[in-house]
Amino acid sequence: MSTWTPEELTALDRAGEIRVAGRRDDGSLRTPVIIWHAVVDGSLYARSVRGPEGGWYRGVTRNSEGTVSWGGQTRDVTYTRDDSHDAALDDAYFAKYGRGSATQSLMKPEVKATTLRIDPK
Repeated sequence: MSTWTPEELTALDRAGEIRVAGRRDDGSLRTPVIIWHAVVDGSLYARSVRGPEGGWYRGVTRNSEGTVSWGGQTRDVTYTRDDSHDAALDDAYFAKYGRGSATQSLMKPEVKATTLRIDPK
């Protein structure tokens, strides 16, 4: 597994949204979906606002592989369930997106249960 470069992390942190796509069993990519994300301690994280029933979440967790796109760049990635930074991720989401109802919805227990760390391949 490789790591994000400092330049990539800076660009990801500045990006308001990213596009994620999971891989199907045949290796093809699902349709990319726009989501909110945050960078915490040098890693990229995301949650499914619809909890475990979110379509993009089910798509990326089926094979734990796919892509992330932002600012004209695309990287192959792995998706790993990781709640080890949930408190810091909460703070990062609030700092990035404010404390409105959309961000508050990312704090529900069923949504927090979908926290994924997204690592480049």
